[in-house]
Amino acid sequence: MQSDPKDLLKKNKELIHSNDLKVTSHVQRPQEDWVLHTVMIEGYEVPFRFKRQGKYQSLKGARVNLTYYPSTENVAGISLEVMRVVRIKRS
Repeated sequence: MQSDPKDLLKKNKELIHSNDLKVTSHVQRPQEDWVLHTVMIEGYEVPFRFKRQGKYQSLKGARVNLTYYPSTENVAGISLEVMRVVRIKRS
């Protein structure tokens, strides 16, 4: 079943939806039973992160539609801003 970004945005006011963003970097690394994906987007200085159960084809250079929300993460006592991806799809 495909998720509709409009339905997700209605349910959660903190979500942000962006269309046709260019991926400049895509890193996939194992984390316990999951694969942590970190995507960098052209024009943004914060990482976009999501977990999936398997590896994907590289998204580097691709255009994607993202639904995400801002979050913070503590690393070595330093608070960093990250974007938690709820939905990602190639444009």
